[in-house]
Amino acid sequence: MSPQDSKADKAASGSGAGGSARGLAGSPLEVLLVFLKLGLTSFGGPLAHIAYFREEFVRRRAWLDERVFADLVGLCQFLPGPASSQTGFAIGLVRAGYLGAAAAWAGFTLPSAIVMTLFAYGAARLAGPLWAGALHGLKLVAVAVIAQAVLGMARASAGDRAGASIALVAALIVLVAGSGLAQIGAVGLGALAGLLLCRRAGAPTPGPILTPVSKRVGLAAASLYLAILLALPILGGLLASPALALFSAFYRSGALVFGGGHVVLPLLRQAFVAHRWITDNAFLAGYGAAQALPGPLFTFAAYLGVAARPSLGLAGAALGIVGIFAPGLLILIGALPFWGRLRNEAAAQAAMRGVNASVVGLLAATLYTPVWTSSVRTPADLAVALGGFALLAVWRNPPVLAVALSGLAGAALAAAGLR
Repeated sequence: MSPQDSKADKAASGSGAGGSARGLAGSPLEVLLVFLKLGLTSFGGPLAHIAYFREEFVRRRAWLDERVFADLVGLCQFLPGPASSQTGFAIGLVRAGYLGAAAAWAGFTLPSAIVMTLFAYGAARLAGPLWAGALHGLKLVAVAVIAQAVLGMARASAGDRAGASIALVAALIVLVAGSGLAQIGAVGLGALAGLLLCRRAGAPTPGPILTPVSKRVGLAAASLYLAILLALPILGGLLASPALALFSAFYRSGALVFGGGHVVLPLLRQAFVAHRWITDNAFLAGYGAAQALPGPLFTFAAYLGVAARPSLGLAGAALGIVGIFAPGLLILIGALPFWGRLRNEAAAQAAMRGVNASVVGLLAATLYTPVWTSSVRTPADLAVALGGFALLAVWRNPPVLAVALSGLAGAALAAAGLR
């Protein structure tokens, strides 16, 4: 392959961001600092994280335009692994290359992973009404963040009859079925509906998504994803290694879960509780703690790594984090260069319009349950949620301010006996 061919291949395989030369205009340090802030403040679960990302990278910083962001979210919804972490990884990749992708993942993941590791050792057990009230306030801010994202993404991706109809059906599917499989089905049906309803004559061709991922690298990443998945059970049968068995359980769970977040719970429970590596009570205690933290729910793996294999110590936490996140990131790298070319096809554009509209429906369903139903219980709760929404949507304040004030408001309500 000539140097010219190599360059052309890279250009054609670009897959997802602003569609301009500024795609790699940032630095890894810049990416790390922004994602570290998100890793400390983005409460509410996987779909809420998408809302935080849109606010930060589309509206405030303009690292991506609305269409490219929606395309990346749609792609990550299709792939196995944690969709919000994959989206963040892709944004870092687009902004500052491979180091930017690693910085995005580290900043978003490590804060909650560290807390979950400490929790496994019993060093992060906090109790009391004020702490419970503050956590409840942090859940209320997720109502505001998701509500703002639903409105913004609905204008961009479900603003016509076809898009609004797809979003409505997707929301109904998720609300009625209430499972991770239903989310995957809603996205798939959205793609089919897009093919039928969202074709547009003379639609503009999306610009290239500028990433350093070539087809050769993409194929290597996809091959590695599959090779590890197939090799780990074989190696586990040959080697009696607790560390290998632990890594294999996490990798298999991360490689086979679609939808991420809460959907991984039954896979991890089967791997750890059914094999008596950990008690059911200890498993659920760790999962409850993970839901109270910002950042990805997959950091539950850090807790499990320590709790299931105490003899491994911190290495168990590291094996858990690497094992559960690695397959999703590998398959994303494998898909990006081919997605960059595929998204220029008219049929693919129509399908992605349907997918993007269905994601709006997923967000709307999540806004109702579990976010609204588990958070807004009293008029005072509604007041806090509306205040957070006003901070974000009316006064255009950064999410970190809404998070901080909502946490303080929740603690104040608890102190006043209003919860």
